[in-house]
Amino acid sequence: MPVGEWFNSFCSNILMSDSTLDTISNRYHQITKRINIDYYQSYSDTAHSLYVGSFGRGTEISTSDIDMLVQLPYNTYAKFKAYSNNGQSSLLQEVKNVISKTYSTSALKGDGQIISISFSDGIDFEVLPAFINKDGSYTFANSNSGGSWKVTDPKAEINAMNAMNESCNRNLKRLCRMARAWRDKNNVPISGILIDILAYNFISSWQYREKSYLYYDYMSRDFFKYLSERDRSQTSWKAMGSGRFISRSGSFEGKALTAYNLALEAIAKEKDYPHTAKTKWREIYGSKFPV
Repeated sequence: MPVGEWFNSFCSNILMSDSTLDTISNRYHQITKRINIDYYQSYSDTAHSLYVGSFGRGTEISTSDIDMLVQLPYNTYAKFKAYSNNGQSSLLQEVKNVISKTYSTSALKGDGQIISISFSDGIDFEVLPAFINKDGSYTFANSNSGGSWKVTDPKAEINAMNAMNESCNRNLKRLCRMARAWRDKNNVPISGILIDILAYNFISSWQYREKSYLYYDYMSRDFFKYLSERDRSQTSWKAMGSGRFISRSGSFEGKALTAYNLALEAIAKEKDYPHTAKTKWREIYGSKFPV
């Protein structure tokens, strides 16, 4: 099996299953419908909601938390903004009570900025109530430290990812998912959004960005080298599209260097010792890399 086929299989193996995607879609539409019934007197299960986070950017491989944003009417914002004491917490409580009409209160909790919905199959949802601004960004409630209002622009990040992905033969999102497999296999302290930012920055100038799966061994090697060479004193990076700053959660450079060296060994063995090469790739990416 040629190298390109190895990585094609690997990228397929780390995608969520169709049944999982159906479950996510059903819950997303049920939550959306509940919000529309209570806040817009509508039975739409598509209006006023948006997938955000890694799932919204199309870079997720696991189902631990599915992030979604629900857009509420401006008069709801005005009501809670007028509160003298932590209207943000009251807003989250109200939305929690609305969602509980569809999903049991025992599975719900408000947590700072979101309403968390836990399901027995582990496919949990984190719902961010928000209000759209004139520039397309959203204002949302932060109930921590007495309460405040913050701004986020997930559409700008999604649009930037989509545009870059299309310009590089869809290699960006595959790289982001591969990097998550590496993170999960090796317990690397790096968030999904930071993986996406660094992959975006890397691939924007990578010389083989428009190539096929046949170059994914090189893409892996060069990306891990790129990660290993980041300035360890740098504490935050700008997100694509939105420009918000994302902080590091730990030092990832050392484990990236280990992965880079393993990639060099794998590439050197691919032609004459393919089984050994695949063993090295599995050390990097885990058991979903083909044997």
